[in-house]
Amino acid sequence: MIIGLGVLLIQSCAQRNDENEIIPVSKEKPADLGSVSALPLTCDAPENNPTTEEKIELGRLLFYDPILSGNKDVSCASCHHPEFGYAESLELSIGVNGKGFGSNRQFVQPNDIPFTKRNSPGLLNAAFNGIDINGNYKPEDAPMFWDMRAKSLEEQAMNPIKQLEEMRGRDIAEHDMLNVIIKRLRAIPEYKRLFTKAFNEEDAITETNLGKALASFQRGLLANNSRFDEFMRGNPAALTQSEKEGMQLFLESGCARCHNGPMLSDFKPHVLGVADNEKTGIVDSGINNSFAFRTPTLRNLRFSAPYMHSGKLKTLEQVLTFYEDLHGKALPNPNVKKEQLDTLAIQTRVAFKNIPRIVEFLNTLNDDKYDRRIPDAVPSGLSVGGNIK
Repeated sequence: MIIGLGVLLIQSCAQRNDENEIIPVSKEKPADLGSVSALPLTCDAPENNPTTEEKIELGRLLFYDPILSGNKDVSCASCHHPEFGYAESLELSIGVNGKGFGSNRQFVQPNDIPFTKRNSPGLLNAAFNGIDINGNYKPEDAPMFWDMRAKSLEEQAMNPIKQLEEMRGRDIAEHDMLNVIIKRLRAIPEYKRLFTKAFNEEDAITETNLGKALASFQRGLLANNSRFDEFMRGNPAALTQSEKEGMQLFLESGCARCHNGPMLSDFKPHVLGVADNEKTGIVDSGINNSFAFRTPTLRNLRFSAPYMHSGKLKTLEQVLTFYEDLHGKALPNPNVKKEQLDTLAIQTRVAFKNIPRIVEFLNTLNDDKYDRRIPDAVPSGLSVGGNIK
């Protein structure tokens, strides 16, 4: 089911049959307000990387193994932990030279490593990145990161390994990093066995297969059965009346012009004028120096606070108030002028009185029944997850 403003199944615009099922009055909808829909129950994989259980489990071990970092102190899971919906509870993540978990994570002193440049995007449902309102997507061409600099989970998975502040550190040059990691993996007999089993190749430990294994694991991190999904698949009782009204207000406000489709994202860049994070000490000019950033998904927001590319908005109420303030108040980012703002952002009208109901609706997009399994040990023998205890 795809729902736009004119077909929302709520009491204010519907009638009931004898069994108290809510029936839409009209199937007409304003074309410019966008629409929302349920996620597919399964996801596709690229033709050159079909999903297998062997790849998933190899990818899981690699995801939690700090052997992939320059100083062997940080893993993918350090900033994408299942406790936080495979996202991060900090405004900006602490990767290399970090210690601790969640809000207690801090740099080990002395420190010359910067914070990560942007808020850590969640990995739940990243398998569906790029999906349109009709459910079409190409996993080999899926937009990744706030600036869409990578296409596909396979390409995305390799990027943090090479970044100084995320996993590489200062001791290894960026152009040497992957060669160093591959040599490390080849020196571990258990990884040699697992790569050979997963890819059925001689000399299976390669950069390409490393990316494929990590992507296969991340592609399985699905949270696609929220109460919202149940409602959209035909169960009117999955949402309360108040939550349905919140959906109506979400659509009426114009939020679905950008936050549309099954992932509630158009996966396009938009200029909003969100404040930079002072911890970086730089001006973040976004995609092609335009101050635009990709629309994030609205799914599983309970796990991924704080919000926006800079992590400067701590609550959903603050996010919605930000949109209300676009009409009248000065922009939080002094580097962005009003005339640079995205047209769709300007057209979005969030009334302060409606914010609580819209938040109620957004909370129906949470699904906590996702894969949280953490290995008891990793083949390198290093601490699972990195220096997070």
